[in-house]
Amino acid sequence: MKNLSVQLAVLIVSCTIMTGAAQGLTDPTRPPGALAQTAEATGAAGGPVLQSVMLSPERKVAVISGEMVVLGGRYGASRLVRLTESEAVLKNGAETTVLRMYPLVEKNIAGTKKTGGDSRNNAVKTVR
Repeated sequence: MKNLSVQLAVLIVSCTIMTGAAQGLTDPTRPPGALAQTAEATGAAGGPVLQSVMLSPERKVAVISGEMVVLGGRYGASRLVRLTESEAVLKNGAETTVLRMYPLVEKNIAGTKKTGGDSRNNAVKTVR
């Protein structure tokens, strides 16, 4: 009986130590610091965020701030009018909002000059 109590005490102590050691581990799937901070800032701004795009011959769907929106469907008062693999275009009357999947990535064709535009914003609004 005493041997069982000692084994139980050792088990409890080792589980407690292992739990404390696990607190120092970081998530290997977490994005680098700069990307995580930008994503948090974009979400905090309250604007729509393009999270995913699913394109197939039968369906074209965007996930915008957790809501699935089919091409031609509505997100709030806006309508999803165009969808590519990396951006979605919402239109609300004369206002157009372009949501980019990777707002920090700027594509340039080799040998061309950089435009110098600010690609940090996820949503770009234009009013015509």
